[in-house]
Amino acid sequence: LDLDTAKQELEEFIPHVRKMSDSSIRKMAGRDLTRFKRFKKQGIAIKFGRFSQKENDQIKKNVEEFLSLTGIENAEKLLFTSRYPEEKETISRLKAEFLFCGKIAEGIPRPWRLIYYRARKIFDPNNYKGRYTKDEKEKLKKYYAIHGNDWKKISEMMSRSNLSVAMKYSEIKSAINYGPWTKEETRKLMRAVEEVITKRSKLEDEKSSSEKSRRNLSIDREKLYQKLPWTEIEAKVGTRYWRQCKQKWTSILTSKMTKGQQLYKGTKGLQAKINLIKRLYEMKVEDANEVNWEELSNAIGDVPRAYVQAKFYKLKVSCVPFWQKKTF
Repeated sequence: LDLDTAKQELEEFIPHVRKMSDSSIRKMAGRDLTRFKRFKKQGIAIKFGRFSQKENDQIKKNVEEFLSLTGIENAEKLLFTSRYPEEKETISRLKAEFLFCGKIAEGIPRPWRLIYYRARKIFDPNNYKGRYTKDEKEKLKKYYAIHGNDWKKISEMMSRSNLSVAMKYSEIKSAINYGPWTKEETRKLMRAVEEVITKRSKLEDEKSSSEKSRRNLSIDREKLYQKLPWTEIEAKVGTRYWRQCKQKWTSILTSKMTKGQQLYKGTKGLQAKINLIKRLYEMKVEDANEVNWEELSNAIGDVPRAYVQAKFYKLKVSCVPFWQKKTF
């Protein structure tokens, strides 16, 4: 397909496709468009966000079947071929011959690139190595000073995954305050969020006020808590890790949206928990990632989805023994 046609056809499945680079669009047209159309015929929507347990299991199945088909020794050699320079040519030939891209994505209604990254995360033996020691943290700072954002190189030097070293550096790069938020920190956070939302709004095509419906206004409000660039906000605040910024912003929004009411106190709090559990049960989903948290927030009140997810997590870990070993 020519580029304009590819953009037009992909836009049905990826609404933000025109914001992507031309090379990414060409790759997606080759790897994903036929798959997306096939899923559409089956009435299956293309998904984004966190992978469900069912999808993770499908990825594992796809990888194991490809290893069996090609005789490649293990998933690390398949997904991290550059770690094995002596075998790289043979493995690359087998991947091309047996259509690796199509096989690994089989049965999963997501863009191929996201499936591939998820597979690498699942099968990277360097991905789950516990807490960083003091010595490792010092090494990470030193390697970053030399190599900058070359996380691939740094991950190889530290025998940790790319994501792990990038996230850990974000956490340790400056003095992080773990105590109560000061008024000045809160002001910095609110200013930082305002700046990134304003910048984003300027880049988007603004509709005239006469065209804005109630639905448009609701979408505008969602910009206050959905898909914010937290690492950028972290840099603007300066004294807090990005997760702390996200949690604090959710807390501020919840207070504003509920006019300061304490939703989880006393009898009201118990009733809210009961409502949340009942609504979760009524949804009949198999995995927490299939829950429509936006819709579920109505079970508690007019609150951000992150607030509801956090409350569900606290209920789960405090009330369900051995919850990690149980299905949803």
